[in-house]
Amino acid sequence: MPELPEVEVVRRGLAAHVAGRTVDSVEVCNHRAVRRHLPGASDFTARLTGTRLGHARRRGKYLWLPLDDGGEALLAHLGMSGQLLVQPSRAPLGRHLRVRLRLDTGIDLRFVDQRTFGGLVLTPLAPSTADGAAVPLPITHIGVDALDRSFDPARFATQLRRRQTGVKRALLDQRLMSGVGNIYADEALWRARLHYARPTETLRRTEIARLVAAVQAVLGEALQQGGTSFDALYVNVNGESGYFDRSLAVYGQADRPCPRCGALVQRAAFMNRSAYTCPRCQPRPRRARW
Repeated sequence: MPELPEVEVVRRGLAAHVAGRTVDSVEVCNHRAVRRHLPGASDFTARLTGTRLGHARRRGKYLWLPLDDGGEALLAHLGMSGQLLVQPSRAPLGRHLRVRLRLDTGIDLRFVDQRTFGGLVLTPLAPSTADGAAVPLPITHIGVDALDRSFDPARFATQLRRRQTGVKRALLDQRLMSGVGNIYADEALWRARLHYARPTETLRRTEIARLVAAVQAVLGEALQQGGTSFDALYVNVNGESGYFDRSLAVYGQADRPCPRCGALVQRAAFMNRSAYTCPRCQPRPRRARW
């Protein structure tokens, strides 16, 4: 699933190519792509046609385009395989096209999704509980990310220690800190020399500060490299892949040497996913939490 760097790359592309454009027409090719828009596809099409799209914004793994009335937004979640592509209107449509917005500049904003786990919805904007900013109503509970100017490391440290869970599970809690998924959690924990099952209540303030710095560093580096693309399912708005996968230290590197100490990276089952660690740099805690 795309995480913060991948979604931010898409947001920047939308900001450059779509902001300020008017939607001339809307075509919903697969109703599942707008299933979260409860009034239905016809209502989605009618309400979006003729509106002007604002500057693209993001909160964690969600991104949205405010509409010109100021009180509503087009909210997108990419799911496992969703793509928002900016293409000429005359370009071939492709088999996985789900929603097509034809803009007044002769280009399309296309939502393409092979697995159709993601989707689009029109939703009101509301103040966020995290920082008071206006965000789509369905995601007001989502916390700010570690790269956001309003992110408060001291507040995060206090909330993290109160969780009483494993540190990786806490990192994946989007209410606590948004935008971090399986890939960047493993990479940040490796940089911070923390095992994923370390109980959060045992973390010292210095360790949490080291973890926050690691999260910020890995997200920032991945963003500079266009995100992580293991296959063709993640691309930016121009259809280009990111290449941070070449810089991964432990994620997906089972049985390969740790780039820091040379020990073989281990893979473990974790929450129906995987967790990758270096057994020497990230020793398993005596008391583990999952």
